[in-house]
Amino acid sequence: MKEITRRQFLQGLAAGAAGLGISSVLPGLVPEAEAAAANGMGATPDSASDMTLTVLGARGSSAICRRDSMIFGGCTSCYMLRAGSETVFLDAGTGLLSAPTGYQNPPVFLLSHLHLDHLSGLGMYSRLSEKGAETTIYVPAEDDGAAVQAMDGVYSLPYWPLSLTTYGGDVRILAHRFPLQVGEVTIDGMEGCHPGGVLCFRIQYRGKTLVYASDFEHEEPYFSDLVEFSQGADLVLYDGQYTEEEYEKKKGFGHSTAEKGLELLERSGAGRLLIIHHDPSRTDQQLLEMETQIGRENVRYAREGEEIAL
Repeated sequence: MKEITRRQFLQGLAAGAAGLGISSVLPGLVPEAEAAAANGMGATPDSASDMTLTVLGARGSSAICRRDSMIFGGCTSCYMLRAGSETVFLDAGTGLLSAPTGYQNPPVFLLSHLHLDHLSGLGMYSRLSEKGAETTIYVPAEDDGAAVQAMDGVYSLPYWPLSLTTYGGDVRILAHRFPLQVGEVTIDGMEGCHPGGVLCFRIQYRGKTLVYASDFEHEEPYFSDLVEFSQGADLVLYDGQYTEEEYEKKKGFGHSTAEKGLELLERSGAGRLLIIHHDPSRTDQQLLEMETQIGRENVRYAREGEEIAL
């Protein structure tokens, strides 16, 4: 992989904001990039928009902490969707620790599956300990009792000192039921291809649609189902953890490629694509170069800390 210069690195960081309407990318870290965005290389989301997505964590499989990964971040999967007065979290990895705790209406968590990198932020999320604070966590399970049992399998002795329902807050753990209504937000789900199972979500609010497909392997008929599920979406979050070469060696691991994400974008007629679940070994330089090679304004690799207006 060829080296990129610091100037190219910063230009790529700033210019990448244009396609998806980014308001911030780790503010203050790279002032040159912010200046470029202010001069028209980047796009600021409409301040009147009442549906925004914040990337709290986009790293896959394992959290990392390295100097070569400061732009795209090292926290695992967690995305905060604001829709009017409602807040919906997509998964609850270590990125959750950067989330606020106060909301106009109690937040709702949608867990796509129960692998540790997607729920390891819950144990230290301070809202769950606030007396009287309501939080609902939806879990892939047959019924509510099974949902509580599944979460207790992780958050209980000897692995954790307390179960989530014994925290000081009002924590409800429920099984997914689709369609799910959260205020004016409508949520549908479909099964994806991943070891142990996974759910993909389609979230609609006032004419805007977001699709979340993390930990998704592009086997059939799942991929064709996802194409149909994503029809006309404004934004699709798609697992692109592997390169095509890596995928050939890791079939069955439950992840996909950016190339299949591009195919999904074309076949579904979706507006924008955000590639997520970055491999823990991937550096900022590698991800920037991969993004540049795609070279499309409506395709971007997710950066921790950015906000996207729908």
